[in-house]
Amino acid sequence: MRARGPRTSVSTDVARRLRRDMTPEERLLWSRLRSAGLGVSFRRQEVIGPYVVDFVCYPAQLIVELDGSQHAGSESDQVRDAKLIADGFTVLRF
Repeated sequence: MRARGPRTSVSTDVARRLRRDMTPEERLLWSRLRSAGLGVSFRRQEVIGPYVVDFVCYPAQLIVELDGSQHAGSESDQVRDAKLIADGFTVLRF
């Protein structure tokens, strides 16, 4: 398994808040991912380096991001995706 990178109290606190305050869409997808019997496990609102990703499956090196309109064409998302891809992840954005 790949190292997740250093966790900071700020990113851990943000991840905890995001897990507590998930959007309805995130809740729906999480209910499907955790009970789908996919043969792999996902984590939600996981800290990877300086980022908090919506859902990650470490064995498959897959990150799933659910983006609202605030993310449309965001340059910071492109930089973030490039870094995560360079770290060996596949990033799916919906």
